[in-house]
Amino acid sequence: MTLVTAPFAPVEADLQQLSDHLRQLVGGQHPILSAAAEYLFGAGGKRLRPALVLLVARATAGEVTVRHRRLAEITEMIHTASLVHDDVVDGADLRRNVPTVHSYFGNRVAILAGDFLFAQSSWYLANLDNLTVVKLLSRVIMDFAEGEIRQSLNHFDPDLSFEDYLEKTFLKTASLMAASCKAAAVLSDCPEDLCEQIYQYGRYLGLAFQVVDDIFDFTASTAVLGKPAGSDLQEGNLTAPVLFTLTETPALRTLVARKFSEPGDLAQAVALVRMGSGLERSQQLAQEYAQAAATFLSDVPPSPARQSLADLTDYVLSRLH
Repeated sequence: MTLVTAPFAPVEADLQQLSDHLRQLVGGQHPILSAAAEYLFGAGGKRLRPALVLLVARATAGEVTVRHRRLAEITEMIHTASLVHDDVVDGADLRRNVPTVHSYFGNRVAILAGDFLFAQSSWYLANLDNLTVVKLLSRVIMDFAEGEIRQSLNHFDPDLSFEDYLEKTFLKTASLMAASCKAAAVLSDCPEDLCEQIYQYGRYLGLAFQVVDDIFDFTASTAVLGKPAGSDLQEGNLTAPVLFTLTETPALRTLVARKFSEPGDLAQAVALVRMGSGLERSQQLAQEYAQAAATFLSDVPPSPARQSLADLTDYVLSRLH
C-alpha cells in the first residue's frame, strides 16, 4: 500500500510497481530475507522518497526511465536500511504502529537485514554507471552514519546549538531527499544549475518534513505517531520545539540535564514544551523551509509532475492539521 494523496497521483502506478519489485529484489536471496522484505515493503509507509525520484523524473525527462525506476528502488532501500538500524540503536518496539523488525525477528536478523539492504543498494547504485549519482547516494549513507553518531553524542545536552540540530537533521533526513532528487535530474541529463536547484528543493523539503515530525512528537496521539508521544525527548533527542522552549523556560533545562531521572520529569517536560512558544516557532520554521523549497522549482517546465512537487511543500505542512 502506498501513500494516496493528490501530489502522488502522477506516479501512483509507478509506486505500486516499485513496492512489488522491492519485495522481489530483496526477498529472492534467502527465506529469512524474504520474510523481512515482505514485512518491510509490504507494510505500507509513505514512500515519499521514491515518489520524489519518480516525480522529478517525470518533471524533467517527461517519463520514468528504467534507470529512474532503479534509482527510486535504491532510494527506498537506503531509507529502509537506515530505519531498521535506527530502531535497533533506539530500542524502538513500534514503527507505524507495527512491531519493528528487530522486535519481530531479533536484533541479529535486523542488523544483518539492514546491512544487506545497504550492500544491495550500493550494488545497484554502481550498476547505474553514473559516477555523479554514485557519489551523491554514497555520501548519503555516510551522512546517515554521521547523523546517528552526532545524535548519540548530543543526548540530553541542554547546550546543544540550533545549528547542530539543523546539521543533524540534514544528515539524517534531508540529505537523502536532496541527493535522490538531484540524482533523478542527473539521470534526466538536466543542466548542472537545474540539478543544483532540484537538490536545494529536496534539501529544504526534507528539513521542513523533519521539523514537522519533531512537532508531532508533542502534538500527535500514539495512534498517529505509531509510538508513544514524547519518545524522542525521552531518548534525549532534543529537537526544534525543545530547543526553542529551552531559551525561555529554565525549568526545562534542569529536567533535561538530569535525564528525566525523577518521577514525573518527562511528563513535566512535555507539558512545558506544549505550554511555551516552541511548537509555534517550530511550525513557523517548517513553513519557511517549505516555502523555500517551492522557490527552487521555478526553472522546472510546467507539467502535472512539477505541480505535484510544488504541492508536496503544502502537503508536508498539511500534516500538522
